[in-house]
Amino acid sequence: MSLLPYKTSISMLEALEVGAVRVEKVMLSSALGRVLAEDIVAKYNDPKFPTASMDGYAVKFDDLSRDSIKVLGDNPAGHDEQRVINVGECIKTFTGSKMPLGADTLIQIENVTFEDGKITINEKVPFGSSVRPIGEGYKEGDILIKKGTKIGFAEIGVLAGLNQVMVKVSVKPRVAVISTGSEILDLGQESDNPAQIRSSNNYTIEALFTQAGAEVIQLGTIGDDRDGIMQIFQNALSSADIIISTGGVSVGDYDFVKDIVPQLGAEVVFKGVAIKPGRHIMVAQKDAKFILALPGFAYSSTVTSMLYGLPLVAKMLGKFSPYKIIDAKLAEDFKKRSKFTEFTACNISVKDGQYFVDFDGKKVGSSAILVNMLNNSALMVTDEKDGNLEKDTMVKVILLEQF
Repeated sequence: MSLLPYKTSISMLEALEVGAVRVEKVMLSSALGRVLAEDIVAKYNDPKFPTASMDGYAVKFDDLSRDSIKVLGDNPAGHDEQRVINVGECIKTFTGSKMPLGADTLIQIENVTFEDGKITINEKVPFGSSVRPIGEGYKEGDILIKKGTKIGFAEIGVLAGLNQVMVKVSVKPRVAVISTGSEILDLGQESDNPAQIRSSNNYTIEALFTQAGAEVIQLGTIGDDRDGIMQIFQNALSSADIIISTGGVSVGDYDFVKDIVPQLGAEVVFKGVAIKPGRHIMVAQKDAKFILALPGFAYSSTVTSMLYGLPLVAKMLGKFSPYKIIDAKLAEDFKKRSKFTEFTACNISVKDGQYFVDFDGKKVGSSAILVNMLNNSALMVTDEKDGNLEKDTMVKVILLEQF
């Protein structure tokens, strides 16, 4: 079988049209993890007026050299302070309070002594001390959060501060997941046949795409039954934007998926890529729907899901990128196992601002070893032109901590 170069397959994937990003509005309380469908622009300065950042006394800086300064009263947070401070006067002002007119500096409570309605200065502070200037946080017209950002805790806080009750977000693409093969047992299913194995692919992929912002339709498992697989694919096409199946794409007598996909009326974009793991991957399209038929081994199906499924979901959501790629330095020699583009589970560490890659605890074997992706692992990418790599060689690494 002729295999497509990895870079060519990615270029073909990027060229696929997924249509316009669909948009909906949700309550801010339901926006965590969603993807913004519009830029968030500041409508005013924050703060709108000079604000105290500590508890103290709002004064004129030049008055700090006086023997004492008269206290006019208190200025609690939330009070619309209108008094004007003149020479030799101050107002006790609390954290978050609007600075009184005429004051340019706040001297902290612990720096003064209060007695008989006046303060004496024990320790001076610099001009403008503990005063938040207008627009310190952001200025009117600033783009605070860009379209395509996945909303996290900080975004929630900023949106709340802007009184954004409803948030415009991308509609979650629907991803249907199915594992095929008569040798697999679904979660909770029991068998006295020792040749059967427990299915993990559909649950791994469900978690991966849920984390990436998709709505996942879990279809479970199905045996090597041509008619049954055909029916489940047809049903999935009616309700999902992307179908992801594992198993049935190799060259065996019971590998039905590779034959069923074209029979569904889907156009095969490509089949077979020079990658390790996952060379038997098939990507197909029917109208605005996509089918990813992946190998059955756990590590292989997970890696190919990331490489070919996450970019489609990212495009449908309007995200900047499906995952983060960094440059890292090899902390040990690396022996390449094939002439393909390889994706090798590795450990990532940071020292003096530099990422390092090592393979401590990673098992070498088949594409079934999913445990290699535990413990905050990453994927090291080696090109088909690469051979064995020496320690200190710079490599590309896909981080798996965020999608």
